[in-house]
Amino acid sequence: MRSAPKITVVGSANIDHVARCARLPRPGETISDAAYERVPGGKGANQAVAAARLGARASFVGRIGRDELVLRSLEQDGVDTSGVVHDDGESGVALILVGGDGENVIVVAPGANARLAHADVEIGDADAVIAQMEIPPEAIAAAAASARFFCLNAAPATGPLQLRPDLLVVNRHEYEAVGPYTGLLALTLGEQGAVLLEGAREVARAKPPRVRAVDGTAAGDAFCAALVVSLLEGRERGPALERACAAGALAASRPGAQPSLPTAAEVDGVLAA
Repeated sequence: MRSAPKITVVGSANIDHVARCARLPRPGETISDAAYERVPGGKGANQAVAAARLGARASFVGRIGRDELVLRSLEQDGVDTSGVVHDDGESGVALILVGGDGENVIVVAPGANARLAHADVEIGDADAVIAQMEIPPEAIAAAAASARFFCLNAAPATGPLQLRPDLLVVNRHEYEAVGPYTGLLALTLGEQGAVLLEGAREVARAKPPRVRAVDGTAAGDAFCAALVVSLLEGRERGPALERACAAGALAASRPGAQPSLPTAAEVDGVLAA
């Protein structure tokens, strides 16, 4: 039996302050019917938890401040946190508004994430490394330099890429920001699913199962982790992309970031339905 893939995620860890309301406010408008909760999040921590729930042996490298809600969440899901740097400042914070249709708007104050340095990044023995762009470029470069297989989720995209990852994961807006990319690229298309491109040529396409959208906050993180885990498990590209779409859809059908992330059994179940 093939052993579980080992994945190290280098990235952000946030405390998510989430307000759910019937609809998102317009500029200058106040809405007072919101329900509030505080949950663990951050794209890096989300992807580490997602990878663990999907069957990988996951490790997380990042900076976490005095509020250790995210650290406790990572440990509860069996993520190795020995690479976490404890920062004297505040953890990253995300302010998230979620409308009744599942759409959201997010503003992030990076806090300790902005202080993750090149010297903080120790990958260890990993089959793959995943990073995002909520941490400094030098930390991303350190992650890439030590990786056997490097996946970059270019979110949030800030312009043309300075690296050439083995796998690039982007949505439509990020795809436009990073510019042409001829390597292996997964482009997420929301309800339309996702397409996998290589050399600017389509090599796989998949659609997600039908779900009722509740909160899309961590859907992209579930997709990214599921795609990497599936490829490392030796799945063909088409089935791997299909599993990634299913994982993203399941996450979008539930509230919260890390609370919404599915297990491998749940992905299997929705694909078998």
